[in-house]
Amino acid sequence: MERLISPALYCPFSSQINKNIDSLEEYSLEWVLGFNLLANESSYQRFCKSKFFLIAATTYPYCNFQELKIANDWLSWLFIWDDQCDLSDLKTKPELLKGIHKRFIEILNGAEVTSHDIPLSRALSNLRARMLEKASLKWLNYFICGFEKYLYGCFEEANNRVDGIVPDTETYIAMRRLSAGADVALPLIELCDQLIIPDFLRKQDIFNQLNEITNNLLGWSNDIFSLSRELATGHVHNLVFVLHRQHKISLEEAMKLATKMHDHEIQKLVDLEASIPSFGEEIDAELAKYILGIHAWIRGNLDWYSFTARYKTVEMLELAKY
Repeated sequence: MERLISPALYCPFSSQINKNIDSLEEYSLEWVLGFNLLANESSYQRFCKSKFFLIAATTYPYCNFQELKIANDWLSWLFIWDDQCDLSDLKTKPELLKGIHKRFIEILNGAEVTSHDIPLSRALSNLRARMLEKASLKWLNYFICGFEKYLYGCFEEANNRVDGIVPDTETYIAMRRLSAGADVALPLIELCDQLIIPDFLRKQDIFNQLNEITNNLLGWSNDIFSLSRELATGHVHNLVFVLHRQHKISLEEAMKLATKMHDHEIQKLVDLEASIPSFGEEIDAELAKYILGIHAWIRGNLDWYSFTARYKTVEMLELAKY
């Protein structure tokens, strides 16, 4: 596998880590093994080397242990499903994905689990119950909307693979916001830190811009660090590769351009935060905590790449039985 040097990405936010990280590391395998989400020894080893507990502890540094476990289990679920979509035969079976996704949404909306449901669906039922112990049904519905966006992004990537499409940069950026999973990760800030974001604030352009920029940063940084692995597996849904194809430049030049885009987006976030008006004392306080959560995600995500082995090996997965 060709190794391209991942550059140092600009990030002005300080590293944070949850005080419960040691307990989380001890717990981290308990849930995935309990729901049989790791199908074989290879999957088990891959999961252990990825250190998902570390990204949970650094991206949700302020919350209590019970909330942290929910966030950790969600991230574990997302990464496991992401691998099925990218590294198994599912990656070229969009119609099969659509049916599986439909059942995932039914489960999160409260459908009863049956003997025909796969382990990932049963795990979602558990996550729903635990989230409703900490948050309202209204918030859960908002969360499910974000989860649907992520699933649609996975479906669209599979469609492109079947059709042999490498999207242009603008199309890719819009698609990446869906598949990056930030629409799941960012609402979890609210659950973990027990925030109350009113509908009024959700409708504000500035709130949506904060989420969109953060979404870009998380997707683009992942593309930069995962490029070598994705080139080795023929995965074309990567900002660096898209820039390489569209501008007819070398991969090294495309890496530099992607890095420049990332660093510009960070500065755009900082400038946006400086322009936020007051929405009243209570809303300002909740928004300030939410922004701290955004900073933790951006910084913690970058820190995790220094420790995880997830993007240093190439392993094709067997298609799970669906």
